Amino acid sequence: MTSVVALLAQAVSLAATNYSVDVPMHAPPVRPAFADEFNQAIDPSRWRFDTTRNREGWANHEQQYYAADRRNNARVEHGALVIEARHEALRWEADWGGQGYSSAKLVSRAALGYGFYEVHAKLPCGRGTWPAIWLLPHTGSWPDMGEIDLVEMVGWQPRVVHPTLHTAAYNHKRGTQRGAERRVGSACTAYHRYQLDWQPHSITIGVDGHGYMRVLDDQPGGHAAWPFTVPYELILNLAVGGDWGGAKGIDDAALPQRLSVDYVRYWRLR
Repeated sequence: MTSVVALLAQAVSLAATNYSVDVPMHAPPVRPAFADEFNQAIDPSRWRFDTTRNREGWANHEQQYYAADRRNNARVEHGALVIEARHEALRWEADWGGQGYSSAKLVSRAALGYGFYEVHAKLPCGRGTWPAIWLLPHTGSWPDMGEIDLVEMVGWQPRVVHPTLHTAAYNHKRGTQRGAERRVGSACTAYHRYQLDWQPHSITIGVDGHGYMRVLDDQPGGHAAWPFTVPYELILNLAVGGDWGGAKGIDDAALPQRLSVDYVRYWRLR
């Protein structure tokens, strides 16, 4: 039987602290090319619900069912998008895969690319929660396609946020992923500006105007090292459990928990 210590070591290895920086970040002083201020209902012309792996189960041994357009799990409330994870089994859903938790995963219909991103969000801190704001291309196999994690946080390590990049050559399965971490003391009680500056040959990620991770396109390997050359879709989701989020179990008494997003803004690189 795998020991608890070994499982925690594996979970911690999903994070990376090897590309830390301390640089200023500023949103462009012009109108964004894409934005959602979440003043009314979820706009189906901007967002789709991803339910594709409900029946077979989601990656990383996550334990949630992602509902489609279900108000209990995704709604606009008081001027913010709320993605809510709940302790419940949606047995009546045709694609239910036996999960004991419900949540939602929203994906931008527009594929976005180089430019500056800012997501004003408040994260959940319940043990077992795993919120993420991230980007993937519409097609391709992981990790060859590349992945940009603008911010993740696991509930058993509250108030520590993680940005990470994954590629074929640099990913957590190889122990070569590139990332950083930052303590944000009020991550669960206040909104913060999570930011991404994606340039053709560099990616900088930060919070509230302070960049704390930067990765350059300066390694050999071509596409395996730097696949970040095509537009990606922006993803907002709240997972439950999983290899990282559930490394110390799930506190069912802490549910429901919410990922709240005040706005999403994107400025295209000119």
